[in-house]
Amino acid sequence: MTAPKSPTPVIIRPANSTDLPAIKACFQEYTDWLDEDISFQNYSEEFANLPGKYAPPTGGLILAVDEPSGDVLGCIAFRPLNLDDDFVQSRQGGVRSCELKRLYVYPKARGRQVARKLIQQAIKTAAQIGYDEMFLDTLPKMQPAIGLYKSEGFTLTQPYYYSPLDGVLFFSRPLGSEDAEHGQNTPSYP
Repeated sequence: MTAPKSPTPVIIRPANSTDLPAIKACFQEYTDWLDEDISFQNYSEEFANLPGKYAPPTGGLILAVDEPSGDVLGCIAFRPLNLDDDFVQSRQGGVRSCELKRLYVYPKARGRQVARKLIQQAIKTAAQIGYDEMFLDTLPKMQPAIGLYKSEGFTLTQPYYYSPLDGVLFFSRPLGSEDAEHGQNTPSYP
């Protein structure tokens, strides 16, 4: 009997301009899987103008790549977040906020901790840029993702924008200097 083959290493790295087709493919897989109308988020414009708000120095597009094959295993993004005035009034002022978006791991890569690694790198990169807090929204049907977000320090928060989707859950997580030290080195973007 032979031992089960161990998965190949996963590289978590910033996307560059040559990765835009892979990012677009990953985003498309995400929206197909999501099967929700996210037009209220101006998704068509976001997709057409990538990297857009996810571009450095204030945003990030991060890929998970299988080391030997170079196959893209998943993606995540973050962008600056300007919170609604009503939301800001109930919070501490002067906080730089960003929003975690478009986490997706291809089915062939699930079970390899790819999503966790992507989230951890996004947290680290956002903290290194100088963000103080990270927000995200998700749907109740995404229970594995919700558990993962909670295990990475996200907690439920009040809605920070209006969503027409039923049952949207809003999460936030403070970012600090300790977050900037975990994970890989700060990515440089070409």
